[in-house]
Amino acid sequence: MAYGGDVMGQGDRRSTKRRERSSGSRAVLANQLDWTQPHYVDPPLTPLSSDHIESIHEASLDILDSIGIMFLNDEALDILASAGCDVNSSTKIVKMDRQWVPEIIKTAPSQFTLTPRNSEHSLKIGEHYFNFGQVSSPPNVMDNDKGRRSGTRGDFQDLLRLSQAYNCIHFIGGYPVEPLDLHPSVRHLHCTYDKLRLTDKVLHGYSLGKERIEDVMEMVRIASGLSHEAFDASPHMFTNINSTSPLKHDYPMLDGAMRLARRGQPVVVTPFTLSGAMAPVTIVGAITQQNAEALAAIALLQTVNPGAPVVYGAFTSNVDMKTGAPAFGTPEYVKAAFASGQLARRYRLPYRTSNVNASNAPDAQSAYESQMSCWGAIMGGCNILLHGAGWLEGG
Repeated sequence: MAYGGDVMGQGDRRSTKRRERSSGSRAVLANQLDWTQPHYVDPPLTPLSSDHIESIHEASLDILDSIGIMFLNDEALDILASAGCDVNSSTKIVKMDRQWVPEIIKTAPSQFTLTPRNSEHSLKIGEHYFNFGQVSSPPNVMDNDKGRRSGTRGDFQDLLRLSQAYNCIHFIGGYPVEPLDLHPSVRHLHCTYDKLRLTDKVLHGYSLGKERIEDVMEMVRIASGLSHEAFDASPHMFTNINSTSPLKHDYPMLDGAMRLARRGQPVVVTPFTLSGAMAPVTIVGAITQQNAEALAAIALLQTVNPGAPVVYGAFTSNVDMKTGAPAFGTPEYVKAAFASGQLARRYRLPYRTSNVNASNAPDAQSAYESQMSCWGAIMGGCNILLHGAGWLEGG
């Protein structure tokens, strides 16, 4: 897994020897537990007091009430204006009443069930359940035989097969590698087809405008053998959207998210706030911004369809103040994960975070940074862990 010619050569020789030793034998999976959905036994860590959480909550409402969030989607602006929000049509900044936001968010469920085409792989989302998915959409893939390279559909399919085979992967997140040999205009069609053909677990669709998300919903509906009414009646797939920090939500993600919310499909709202870059340098400041951005989008989706399932997402970390590069698995990341879990539970919402690292190879650095990321997620009480397996190079 190294880049130097001599080390790679040694790896190739070791790989050849392994293949020679296994010649004539059928490859098998490592021993694993039977399929089950894990759940927490111990309570999550709560490093912040209830007073601290309320201070972050009130500061977030200050942002929504007095500064506002930019919504780069005219339909969203019209919906929020009809709900009584203060909408500036020229700047596209929306200010939300601090009393209204907590009330509209209360309509979201604290737990829901995602049912894929194989109901035996259904997942409970929320409360004391947690679920792991593989990495989503890195451009490159790496293995012992071919080294590091741009992703192809063949690589994509192989990683799907692994995601299906291993019971520790509970859902199919985004693309386990971006198949760059497929044209972006039709990539989602081929990838969703492969997901539905090679896996029977809950899957994710990218919320990037009308065509992509509508196509994915229709393909999931058809593969599950459901009528339109049955598909809309309960969750069968999900999406994740990110804010464009600071304090902005873009057009395509809002468009896709609203389309899913109308049909009762879950939306994970995840601000991407890096303290010292697009968020305040302090962790509490960054989390306050994260909270305001998340609550704004969740309030919109609950206005679109009260009771639609949503997940409170968190991706707050820090940057290396010398280089500006994103840092993961740091003490700041872990603290942010703990605090974000406390906020999600304060709003009685399911919680999503990630297993991430900044290493360029599967080495000691990737191990200890991923360990810290996982501790932050699991001890913070997350319900959905995206990028659970396969993340390298800071994403």
